[in-house]
Amino acid sequence: MLAENRRLKELPAAGAADTPRPVSVLIPTWNGKDLLRSCLDSLAHQTFPDFEVIVAENGSTDGTADMLAQEFAWVRVVALERNLGFARGVYAAYDAARGDLIVLLNNDTEAAPTWLAELVAAADAHPSAASFACKILLHQDRARLHSAGDYYGLDGVPGNRGVWEPDGPAFSERGWVFGAQGAACAYRRSLLEEIGFFDLDLVSYCEDVDLSWRANLRGYRCLYVPEARVFHHVSATGGGALASYYCGRNFIAVAVKDIPGIFWRRHWRRIVWQQLTITLEALRSIRGEAARARLRGQLAGLAQIPHMLRKRRAVQGHVTADLAQVERLMGPWVLPLDKERH
Repeated sequence: MLAENRRLKELPAAGAADTPRPVSVLIPTWNGKDLLRSCLDSLAHQTFPDFEVIVAENGSTDGTADMLAQEFAWVRVVALERNLGFARGVYAAYDAARGDLIVLLNNDTEAAPTWLAELVAAADAHPSAASFACKILLHQDRARLHSAGDYYGLDGVPGNRGVWEPDGPAFSERGWVFGAQGAACAYRRSLLEEIGFFDLDLVSYCEDVDLSWRANLRGYRCLYVPEARVFHHVSATGGGALASYYCGRNFIAVAVKDIPGIFWRRHWRRIVWQQLTITLEALRSIRGEAARARLRGQLAGLAQIPHMLRKRRAVQGHVTADLAQVERLMGPWVLPLDKERH
């Protein structure tokens, strides 16, 4: 049955090189063949038909390339010689994309059949929204959340709204949030052309948070679309020491680069104290690989402060937003649509 669906998907030619599509779905992948197969099968069942799928294949050694060629001829593949990380994989796929709506999807997700249709409908209904956050649920417990949009604490630590909580009415309201979780989200191409896409220096983890900061500081807003549901095998192809290292490093990088000066002056004690707390927690678990990786990441983050300060000049030099409005968006809540700006 699945093989039949894959053949049927070839008829609308979602990946035809000579046919522009309004939506481009970008999937970076590395050594996640079976998870990617499930992800692409879910895309083959989307009720919205007019999209292309571009997989950035980061030099996998598990047979991913052969599987794509044999089972998913309708998918466009950008073959990379080695694993360049999440951000560079996304960029490689983006360079090949033709859609006006750029949609990111992790290879360890499965999308509900109406996922793309809901995202496109939301983009059409809310022209003032520049990006779109999905409702991301745990694959292993589909009544529990992984993210209902991103927030950013005044202590300099980002988070997923509703993470690990049961889904319910509090997470079923469409509205404005600080940003979108990069595992499943959408950006208007016009936004990316103006402010740029992911910061390649971040490599993996928090690159979506950095993009959300840059968008907010330019006055662009992110709409949470709870009807657009995706199920996530959390950290199935990442996590562990790798995530600990890059989070330790990039929490510092994003804080230095993106937090406006007025927020630093008000909250620097909370930001510094939170970093010290992270350090102390890692030291208490120093025998663990993830704890040691977190400490290495923090040291790397401190070492790259001069580089991030140079990038900061460009980011803060283009602030056009009302910073009071940005601050209202930073918490783990959703602002109602009556605050939409037209």
